[in-house]
Amino acid sequence: MKYIFLLFFFYITSITIAQEKFSKEITLVTDNDLYASVIRDRYYTSGFFLGYRYLTKKKGKNLEKRILEFKLNQEMYTPFRAVVRNVLNHDRPFAGYLYGSFGIKNIYKNHQILNTNIQIGVIGSNSYAEELQGFIHDIYGFEKAVGWKHQIKNAFALNFNAAYLKTILKSKEKRFDLTWHNNLNLGTVYTNISSGLQARIGFIPLQEIMNSIGFNTNLNNEQHKTFNESESFFYAKPMLRYALYDATLQGSFLTPKNSITKELKPVVFDVEVGIKCTLNRFNFGYAFMYNTSKSKDLRYNYGHKYGRITINYVLH
Repeated sequence: MKYIFLLFFFYITSITIAQEKFSKEITLVTDNDLYASVIRDRYYTSGFFLGYRYLTKKKGKNLEKRILEFKLNQEMYTPFRAVVRNVLNHDRPFAGYLYGSFGIKNIYKNHQILNTNIQIGVIGSNSYAEELQGFIHDIYGFEKAVGWKHQIKNAFALNFNAAYLKTILKSKEKRFDLTWHNNLNLGTVYTNISSGLQARIGFIPLQEIMNSIGFNTNLNNEQHKTFNESESFFYAKPMLRYALYDATLQGSFLTPKNSITKELKPVVFDVEVGIKCTLNRFNFGYAFMYNTSKSKDLRYNYGHKYGRITINYVLH
């Protein structure tokens, strides 16, 4: 019965959008290990990302679209248990990262995307991660988290990110495509590089990379022939990452002598598997996220799982 309901839901999402053009979007993304398991509360335990993006009127011979995005973000990290009291049992530091970001997304007519963004913020107690976790634990009736007094020290955060995407394969029926992803992070919080592939399987014909919620390129104005179309698809994105620096584990080099730091494990395998769909002006997504261990000192060394919920709303 649940599979019939699921198929019916995806069918409904495919018929509820008339051909319209929307050039602005409000975005909300929330990460939590509770979305993958109600018994896990560790490592990368929470993320909250609120954004606004809009389509500019910039268009060129090779450039199809340019989208600008502003975001306010917070990330939270804890040891294997947020309530562990003995500091000797902290298998990774408590850490919070609060930042604002500005991004430019260039979408090219040859099915390529170049994203760049800059992040400015703080890590440490000024990120208010301790207060947010206390609020979340109160809502769910969980035991109060302890150990935040040993969190990574306050430090200024400045990070640069660049991503390059290119469609390398698509079926004639528009039910399957494959996109190559490459990412670079460089700064005082994260420095790493990663590469991998994203496969999409459409419940209805897929939109191309230039006009899809799968790549946050689904904005249009009078300069474009495309409209905001109905979408409904499954996707899988495996990535291989090489990390050189992670201030949430190692502490910031700007503020040495943190009470707890851990050794970074450089090679990490990330997998994201999920579904995305549209419903009128909204688009929704759920993803199951997995990564192999980021540190050599973790008590649970078989990787980390969490979930991601995405809700976006488009505007004229």
